[in-house]
Amino acid sequence: MATQRALPQSKETLLQNYNKRLKDDIRSIMDNFTEIIKSAKIEDETQVSRATQAEQDHYEMHVRAANIVRAGESLMKLVSDLKQFLILNDFPSVNDAISLQNQQLRALQEECDKKLTSLRDEIAIDLYELEEEYYSSSQWDSTDLPLCEAYRRRDSWASPGGSSTHEEQQDADAAQAQETSQQLHHNGHSNAALEKP
Repeated sequence: MATQRALPQSKETLLQNYNKRLKDDIRSIMDNFTEIIKSAKIEDETQVSRATQAEQDHYEMHVRAANIVRAGESLMKLVSDLKQFLILNDFPSVNDAISLQNQQLRALQEECDKKLTSLRDEIAIDLYELEEEYYSSSQWDSTDLPLCEAYRRRDSWASPGGSSTHEEQQDADAAQAQETSQQLHHNGHSNAALEKP
């Protein structure tokens, strides 16, 4: 709570300092310009010679002109400080910018999600059609494995550290024996015919 109360006081003090700097610089410019105008007036003869008086007026004008330039530079610095103060303390504008950026990013996220969903659906449809075509082709045999099972076994065989277990080896041997017996049956030979002398 103390920091929340100190923060507005510091802002108020800073704004008062800016206001004081502004008034001082403007007063300096006005006073120096007025004195330059006064020194341009020709006065009557005095105890000081005209050449000395002219040199003194010339020097005074240079000093006062330098004071005017310094006050102008201070005003420009004040403008820069005010801009920085406004940028750093304009919280509503910063919050609006953050909210707008969040809305844009959410819209982009929703668009990407929609595209990914439609892409997933298209891939699923194409995969289903490919599987239907594969299973309904004339080369399909009832002893062949489904695609997912074939890929799984191929990956397990192709893995460098993976070795087929004894049961998998027996299944593969049984499938090979069944395929051999079916080929013999299709060729018109049977096991009984092979046993006859």
